[in-house]
Amino acid sequence: MLISYSMYMGLLFHIEIKMASRGKTETSKLKQNLEEQLDRLMQQLQDLEECREELDTDEYEETKKETLEQLSEFNDSLKKIMSGNMTLVDELSGMQLAIQAAISQAFKTPEVIRLFAKKQPGQLRTRLAEMDRDLMVGKLERDLYTQQKVEILTALRKLGEKLTADDEAFLSANAGAILSQFEKVSTDLGSGDKVLALASFEVEKTKK
Repeated sequence: MLISYSMYMGLLFHIEIKMASRGKTETSKLKQNLEEQLDRLMQQLQDLEECREELDTDEYEETKKETLEQLSEFNDSLKKIMSGNMTLVDELSGMQLAIQAAISQAFKTPEVIRLFAKKQPGQLRTRLAEMDRDLMVGKLERDLYTQQKVEILTALRKLGEKLTADDEAFLSANAGAILSQFEKVSTDLGSGDKVLALASFEVEKTKK
């Protein structure tokens, strides 16, 4: 790698600031570039979880910490890009919330974070239906099902989707402390610093 991740994000930021001041085509290109970068980081997280059994605890925690730090840098760049541009706020607000969910570890499922970031409620509902089937036939453990269903329902609610009374009850009964805190601080998109503070606390906690 010839340049550091920070340098790469800085270069991307300067390029995209120029693009952000132009028309719809450039905004679409900007969004695509950002989605590709987020996909890469989500793939890192997914690969890490799939290889977890092959890594010792310190190696796993260090690699995860590095990826979360890269997400924090990405989030900082995203906030700068969105600053003062309401068109980009509308386009990228879902992505920002999804990144904050990943940083704070309120969401732990890379594919759910991806779909949240891309504002894909239909695909989130499809994934939930597949999970329901997998649970019924014994292909998915109850704990993992509960975790991922809570993430999906939270994402759907953040995307403005209406939940059934049963889904609302499930969410209330199963949302943990971190997710509840994320719900509170992410109500206002300007509260990213609070989310990052929560993330720092969680990262430090894993080191103890």
